Parts: sequence; structure tokens; C-alpha cells
Amino acid sequence: MQKPLRVAAIGELLWDLLPDGPQLGGAPANFAAILAQMFSCDAAGPVGEVFLVSSVGNDPLGIQARQQLIARGVCPDFIAVDSTRPTGTVEVLLDANHGPRYRIHKNVAWDYVPETPPLFALAPTLDAICFGTLAQRSTMTRATLRSLVAATRAECLRVFDVNLRDPDWTEEAIAWGCAHATMLKMNQEEVAHVARAVSATKEQTPLRVAHVLLDRFPIQMVAVTRGPHGSLLVTREAIHDHPGIAAHVSDSIGAGDCFTAALTYHSLRHRSLPILAEAANRWGAWAASQRGGMPFLDAASRTYLETAIEQASRS
Repeated sequence: MQKPLRVAAIGELLWDLLPDGPQLGGAPANFAAILAQMFSCDAAGPVGEVFLVSSVGNDPLGIQARQQLIARGVCPDFIAVDSTRPTGTVEVLLDANHGPRYRIHKNVAWDYVPETPPLFALAPTLDAICFGTLAQRSTMTRATLRSLVAATRAECLRVFDVNLRDPDWTEEAIAWGCAHATMLKMNQEEVAHVARAVSATKEQTPLRVAHVLLDRFPIQMVAVTRGPHGSLLVTREAIHDHPGIAAHVSDSIGAGDCFTAALTYHSLRHRSLPILAEAANRWGAWAASQRGGMPFLDAASRTYLETAIEQASRS
């Protein structure tokens, strides 16, 4: 019997203060919540454990955050409780196309994720780890994140979800992520920023930048998302351009995180590039049709998504 997979995401855990009420979010938390539900619903395997490495305040929002993640199957053992700082929050405004704009509050619990012996005992057991740039805005969490990523095994899938949030990113954080990732995911608006951060090329087309990243860094696959227009997946051996999946958009919060979770899940199952693209786009479209960044996955949705992916794999 195959050993259960172990995956961690590290970074921000916060509440999106939407016009119609708060929703739990943060890119690493969304990723972990969706991936944990994928594992828990998988009858064929592989099953696995998903950990979120973050911090919440000793307050009602922190208690609710842990409860909601546990309800989605995320292991809370590495979510620290900070008695001096509040649980993170972010004001979210939705534009006419239901796209989000953010004002992220500072000096909150997830800015102070501590390094602990149990955390670094976890690192060499991981099959995959997901990290981004926002969590690196603070000295303490940046140090913890980088130490944790560096402590993983060489064969660990290291997923760098660029996820730029102004003004809380630096070109140095992008360059560090590129140097330590084996998979990089960015949206089409982030391509030029990544290119400049690594002095990639004057020609800043997604395909050209992807090839430069693959040539210069240990990255094995670059994924570029294009919202409703699908995605571009590039490896050293192949390219797959996916046109996207039509969806009725509720809000696009977390759609990219769900895309990354599906990409990670199917990469750990060693699926082909076309299937990775089909799965990631279908899951991302499903997330966009739901409210908030970590919707509950019901059996009907799971069956529909996986059936569509399997049909695509046979076509």
C-alpha cells in the first residue's frame, strides 16, 4: 500500500472582509484547504495529509480560522497561536467582473510565524511544499519560510506560487523563489515582474520568460494562468496551451489557489501535461463559481470534475 503523501503550505492565514461578510482566506490556506479535500475524497489514492504553517491571534477570528481549516481536513498542528497580535484580515473590494482588490493589514499574527523544532522535523517528510511572496514581507516569517523550504528533501515538489500583492513583495523574494522552486505558477500580469526580478529577457512573452526560467533555475515546470482564457504549461520537453473552462463567476477569490492545488495534486500522481492543464483549469473554474477562497467540496462536484478530467485523458 502506498505511503500517504504529506504536503505543507506556509504563509498567510487571514479573513477576507468581503462586502457581504468575512470569508477565511490567504493563498496558502486556500491551497491547503482545497488540496486536503481532494485527498479526503480520493477513493483511488493517493491519499495524504496537508499541513498549514501559519499563525493566528488568540482571538475569536483565530479560533474560527482553525475550526474551519480542520473542517476541511487541514492539519492545524503548525498553526501557531500568537497572544500579542491579532489574526490577519484584509479588506476586499470586488470590481465589475467580480475580481478582487486588496488592502492587507500589517503587523498581524501571520507576520510572525516562528521556527520550531517540530516544524523542521516535518520538513524532510514532505512530498510537496507551497510558498509565495506575501508571507516574505516580514523578517520573521520570511526566515521561517526559507529555512523550511531549504530543509525539504531534494525530491520534494517545491511549488512557488508568485501571487504578488502590492506593495508587499520585492524582486529579491521573487528571485529567491525561482532559485528554490521546482514548479512556478504565476498569472499573466506577473510575468513582466518575474522577468525583471531575474533579469530574464527584454522579450517578456510568457513562453519566452518560461524558457528562461527553465534554463536558469531548478524549475521543472512553469504555469501561467490567464483567468477565463486558460493557461500555459511549459517544461523543458513540452508546451501545453489550454483555452480555459467556461464558468459562471461568483467571485474569483481563490481560483488561482485552486488551480495550484489541482496542479500539485495531479503532479504528485505523475499525470501528463495535458491532464495537469485540464485538471487545473477545471478546478480553477469550479472555484470561481463558488463564494470565497476555500469552498467546501461536495461529492457531486468532485465526481463531475474528476469524470470530466478522466474523459479528457481518454480523448
